[in-house]
Amino acid sequence: MKGSTVALEPHHEEFRASVRSMALAHVAPIADELDRTDQFPLPMVDVFGKMGLIQLSVPEEFGGPGGDVRSACIAREEVARAGSLALGSLVNQNGIVVQALLDSASDELKSRVLPELAEGRSLTCIAITEADGGSDPAAMTTRAVRDGQDWVLDGDKQFITWAGLARYALVFARTNDQPGAAGISAFLIDTDQAGWAVAPPNRKMGQHGLPNNGVVLEKVRCPAANMVGHEGKGFRAAMHALHVNRPTVAAGAVGAAQGALDYAIKYMKERYVGGKSLAEFQGLQWIAAEDATLIAAARGLVYESATLADEGAPEEQITMASSMAKLFAADMVDRVTSDALQLLGGHGYMQDHPVERYIRDARLIGIYEGTSQIQKNIIAKRLF
Repeated sequence: MKGSTVALEPHHEEFRASVRSMALAHVAPIADELDRTDQFPLPMVDVFGKMGLIQLSVPEEFGGPGGDVRSACIAREEVARAGSLALGSLVNQNGIVVQALLDSASDELKSRVLPELAEGRSLTCIAITEADGGSDPAAMTTRAVRDGQDWVLDGDKQFITWAGLARYALVFARTNDQPGAAGISAFLIDTDQAGWAVAPPNRKMGQHGLPNNGVVLEKVRCPAANMVGHEGKGFRAAMHALHVNRPTVAAGAVGAAQGALDYAIKYMKERYVGGKSLAEFQGLQWIAAEDATLIAAARGLVYESATLADEGAPEEQITMASSMAKLFAADMVDRVTSDALQLLGGHGYMQDHPVERYIRDARLIGIYEGTSQIQKNIIAKRLF
């Protein structure tokens, strides 16, 4: 399957071909080892950075590629399809931080940080989630207190992807006692300083090799100039960035589902039972046909929502479309990867074949960057 042409232009398809070539050469050969060792392959930062993938969304005026959301979706889809949702997250790795800076940071902060990110060697992370507060900002307990020209941050964060490798962290902390998100501010933290401590890596069910850690902030100092957005408006400042990034998460689900179905179809053509290949059994053909249709539907939602973001559609429209894309893609990839395992029978349950890895990796799609239940809340709020 070539991939979607929905709302895509010729240069997008050329970009798809180049990323696919890179992914087949560099991602597919190490996908199994990455899953077994759970160690992030640092040389991939250089590979992805040289292609402009890590820093894809940094505008040209700051030295970046100036890629659009559709390009980020294409790249993430192709890397995931090649066998690794974990390495797919390296695509546009600093996209949320870049978008938050573009939306809300001062010109001075943008001119100081974005050229460095444009080089494609510095990684970033987003530190929102806490033990008692992920989807609920009202439960956030990390505090930031003003001290002269600095803010001093104290608190604990958990499940922070890329924390152990990040050069910069966009940290959310409470700066006043207003209820809910109203008292939360955002700070761009340089992680190379005293007080920033990263816990040992979390042991995850899937997406092995994607770094994920807890973080402890103990009297971490942040210059006031590094506040992103106005005081007490930090959570709101990040929402647009999260909405714009959601199509790329959904694109990873599309790629993983396509990779799993591709593998299952190849296996079915080569596996014979009673003198017939599995591909000749109509009941099994129907499973593959339904899955291919679900993948195509998810791909359409992904690139529709990405196009709306690229074209500057109203925020409500972008939010609705991106939540629908992520919700549908999360359910779809669970279904398709499970079907792929079923099509392989007992072999699918074995680690000799990649479909069991696809299932474990895909399960995270409906949880991170807004659970599927949160996506339903977002959609329902805009319906009613």
